[in-house]
Amino acid sequence: MRANRQIVLAARPRGLPRHEDFRLAEAPMPAPADGEVLMRHDWLGLAPAARLRMDEAGSYSAPMALGDVVYGQAIGTVLESRHPDFKVGDMAMAMRGGWQCFSALRGGDLVKIDPQLAPPPAWLGPLGTSGLAAYIGLLEHGRPKSGETVVVSAAAGAVGSVVGQVARIQGCRVVGIAGGEDKCRAAVDEFGFDACVDHRDPGLPQALARACPDGIDVSFENAGGASRDAVWRLMARGGRIVVCGLISEYNAPEATGPGWYRLLTQRLQIRGYITSDHLDLRPAFERDMARWWAEGRIRMREDVSQGLASAPAAFIGMLLGHNRGKVLVSLAPDHASAA
Repeated sequence: MRANRQIVLAARPRGLPRHEDFRLAEAPMPAPADGEVLMRHDWLGLAPAARLRMDEAGSYSAPMALGDVVYGQAIGTVLESRHPDFKVGDMAMAMRGGWQCFSALRGGDLVKIDPQLAPPPAWLGPLGTSGLAAYIGLLEHGRPKSGETVVVSAAAGAVGSVVGQVARIQGCRVVGIAGGEDKCRAAVDEFGFDACVDHRDPGLPQALARACPDGIDVSFENAGGASRDAVWRLMARGGRIVVCGLISEYNAPEATGPGWYRLLTQRLQIRGYITSDHLDLRPAFERDMARWWAEGRIRMREDVSQGLASAPAAFIGMLLGHNRGKVLVSLAPDHASAA
């Protein structure tokens, strides 16, 4: 019987993960129990949140144990079903499929996808977890109003690019912060941002101030660090700060932040959130995002690596900001070699 290839956590990273912190392993093919399906993973979606689960202390979720399959989303095809809502050949998205070629998952942990509406990778991006995080954070917590200025860090990334596009749909002026000319160009030319500034520019505070002459009403924070500090000084009265992620700080032993006096003087609201706390909004998200995708109002940029063994390098590159869009791993080479 075919083995199930997996990437497992071999050691807990100290700072930025290294290749030695991961190990390629083989396990028996999983067998689905009652209420489960056997799914072949066709695509993996990599996300910075996996880094938080690698530390022994954990974060908002329990930490991975050494030897665990690395956490991650997957899109795949049902090979065997013992659940009434799924049949062989269905495609589904698994929030916790992990970095492996196959998994046996409960039907309740899967979301059926429609590959006729959008290609499978899109269901790991705008129509999947990245899009859901953007939708919840911006609309539920940012509450943008037409004409307001919304600033998005990591603007060319999987979440940030969707935030910017949805903010534009809401009638907002959208300014991005991204790393490098290529990403800033993508934010404006591909995703429709009104402007984008480079967080590597020593003059970032001044550049952001020029791009936001009337201040910032909504800040959608994905990066932390220098971009957060530049935004902080420009928040308008009654502004809302939504903290989705702090990718620039995930590998740092300690993080520093801005002083809180401006929180008082500008009557600001700061809200951190976890997507899984708001799954009641999924039906509205699926309805709206599917319509916007079909209308061509939402675009996606993909950064694809080939084969399961490429996942650690792709993940490390993402944490360093080397990716150009949603980081995906195609497992087609693994399945082809095992056929």
